[in-house]
Amino acid sequence: MRVRATGGNRPALTRRRPAPPPHAVEKTLLRVWSDGGWQAGDVATLVIAARGVWTAADRRALARRLAPLARRVVALSDAEAALLGGLSGEPGVLILAGTGSIAIGHDGRGRWERAGGLGPLLGDEGSAFWIGRQWLRRAEAAARRVARRPDAVARIAGRAPLALRAARRGQRDAVPIIREAQGHLARLAAEVARRLRLAEPVTVTWAGGLLRDPWFREGVRRALARAGVRARWQAPRASAVVAASRLAAELSRDGARPARQPGQAAHWRQRRRRAP
Repeated sequence: MRVRATGGNRPALTRRRPAPPPHAVEKTLLRVWSDGGWQAGDVATLVIAARGVWTAADRRALARRLAPLARRVVALSDAEAALLGGLSGEPGVLILAGTGSIAIGHDGRGRWERAGGLGPLLGDEGSAFWIGRQWLRRAEAAARRVARRPDAVARIAGRAPLALRAARRGQRDAVPIIREAQGHLARLAAEVARRLRLAEPVTVTWAGGLLRDPWFREGVRRALARAGVRARWQAPRASAVVAASRLAAELSRDGARPARQPGQAAHWRQRRRRAP
């Protein structure tokens, strides 16, 4: 969990905590508020970006649960926040590849699309979990041991760096796995760009541990070009937590009124009406 709080005359408060279980999120955030010398009533707007928050019902449920933490609570998906940070509200596509994988994009006029993000049971092709699983299949006994663990998804994803290092060295059983992973991520991005009918060159940014690796990212860039998408790759301008913090500040300034200028708050309001 990453938290960033700004406002008033106080310096920005930043905290990083181990991810709490869902039922403990409120308690963890209250401790952060206390660290900053705040009470819940001091917080004008809380924007929380969480995994798996896609529908209007998801957002309402999470916002209601965290309502005691601030005078106004807004919920959105972590991938949306990453895209808003990565491209500062401009049209384009974000490829996110960490333990899971997803591509998400918007056209700058209120339309959003996503591909992937279905989790380890149904999807996450090209993710660290997917790579780790393919790598483990080479050793049946090790695969059985890991699969029985309660934290199996995280442990399997933790094998991805081994496969990456082996592929860099040209190891024959690793190279096809990494190339296939890069192809999966490129296809997700291409699907989003085509659904949104984004003008080329499509601006593409990234998030997640896998894509912070320049060597792996270069392979995705080449795969996207082979998929027929002419892209302009843009380093992320801000993290998801900074984007959420900026959105909270903008929504606090706007109050209950619609945003008068285009920006993250306006994009997010449009996104609420057109949830995928």
